[in-house]
Amino acid sequence: MQPSYRPFPQQAPQRSPHAQATRRGIGPMISGSHPQNSLTPAQMQAQQAAQVQANDRARTRSRKPTDKNVPEGVEECVIGDGVQRYRDLRELERRLDSTMMRKRLDIQDSVNRNVKRYRTLRIWISNTVEDQPWQADSLDVDAFDFSTNMDSSYRVKIEGRLMDEEEGDIDSEDSDDEDEDMNGDAMDEDGKKKPEKTPKLPAKQYKLSHFFKTMTVEFDRSKGKDGADQSVEWKKPVVAPNAANLPNAADFDQLEFKRGGDENTNITINLFRDENPERFQLNAALADILDTDVATRAEAVMGVWEYIKAMGLQEDDEKRSFDCDDRLRALLQRDKGYIPLLTEAIVSHISPLPPVKLPYTIRVDKDFHEDPQPTIYDIRVQVDDPLRAALASYIVNPANATSLRQINAHNEQLAILVQKITNSKSKHTFFDALSKNPTEFIAKWLSSQKRDLEVISGEAARGGGEDASGDEWRRGGKESIWASDNVRESVNLLVGRPKV
Repeated sequence: MQPSYRPFPQQAPQRSPHAQATRRGIGPMISGSHPQNSLTPAQMQAQQAAQVQANDRARTRSRKPTDKNVPEGVEECVIGDGVQRYRDLRELERRLDSTMMRKRLDIQDSVNRNVKRYRTLRIWISNTVEDQPWQADSLDVDAFDFSTNMDSSYRVKIEGRLMDEEEGDIDSEDSDDEDEDMNGDAMDEDGKKKPEKTPKLPAKQYKLSHFFKTMTVEFDRSKGKDGADQSVEWKKPVVAPNAANLPNAADFDQLEFKRGGDENTNITINLFRDENPERFQLNAALADILDTDVATRAEAVMGVWEYIKAMGLQEDDEKRSFDCDDRLRALLQRDKGYIPLLTEAIVSHISPLPPVKLPYTIRVDKDFHEDPQPTIYDIRVQVDDPLRAALASYIVNPANATSLRQINAHNEQLAILVQKITNSKSKHTFFDALSKNPTEFIAKWLSSQKRDLEVISGEAARGGGEDASGDEWRRGGKESIWASDNVRESVNLLVGRPKV
């Protein structure tokens, strides 16, 4: 419960005289199915057709071969080292896939890290005047009324532009020129050209309205015309995230407003920052731990967590609990803390950043406007790292999806070829064994076919008609029956069989 929480007094609940009496407490659930909208025959037919198509697609996927490894023993039937080269390529492919996936995760982590860079936003504030008394062309000296019948006014313009980044191009160019002068003879002899510099990433163009969500102008009350409120306020309209085209009210470089008056007036321009993620002002207790007075919510929580680990305040038995030292005790107002509750604990210690205040004096006198000079302010603002946009475009590149589809198609063709090689290897093994000892091979083959027929017809006993409790079935090793090709093939079929 928050310290400033004050319970609102509530009255005892009253039952409406027109409401029906309902049974309270735990009761049995209502039996029966929930009412459902009945489907038309056309909808039922379309639903059945969609289910049939889904089953067909699933059956097709289950029948597709997926093994891309060449079976053992193929190198004995092939002339040359093609099998070994294929296996080396498969190993290289596995390493390449692992490296690409790791790099892709690193890029994704860099994009999600939301790194910001600081740049300078320069703001010019100026004003012009209209229909001021000193701007009147002529007066009627014979008349007693010397008024100009003009409504004096002024127009204030607030213009902002993001300054270019300060780069050390001059120093680098000078050093390159010096190196070129020193090594000019060697370069002329070699005839090599100077390597071109890597082009820099184009920076995104941000306008004044991008950095602020609200702008207000406060006037000096004593200078208000007829006591009227002349304050100015602009609020950024709600815009969909990552919108391609922004409305004019949310995308501008200058803001102008016009008011009436013939006297110099002091104003204060308040700029409320629009940052994502939002930064907050930290109170003294939290700033003492983080050693900064401005941070985002995530940075504040992570900073407290890093402080707890650095000071060794975690409990040995329960790592989610920690002991509070003097600084944490001033922050949490307790002797022990719970790490999952840190986010809620720091809410009362952060507050929105105060607005940027820019004082300005609206000058309407003649002396100033003979040579007007704008008032200039420099504000430090946050912008996204230009590398982040390049990395994000790499992740969502549509060419990547096209390449993946092509690779998947090649993998399917490769699996079909490997399946054909496996079938050819089985045929080769069959005919090779037949050619070495036809009589014994045919006898074993007929015995095997007989057992398979008994199993299919359901007449086979345990072990296919043989005694499965003998020493041959219990013996292991490479020469045992469990290491035969038949057992290996049966296990592979059993493991590769799709689940129903």
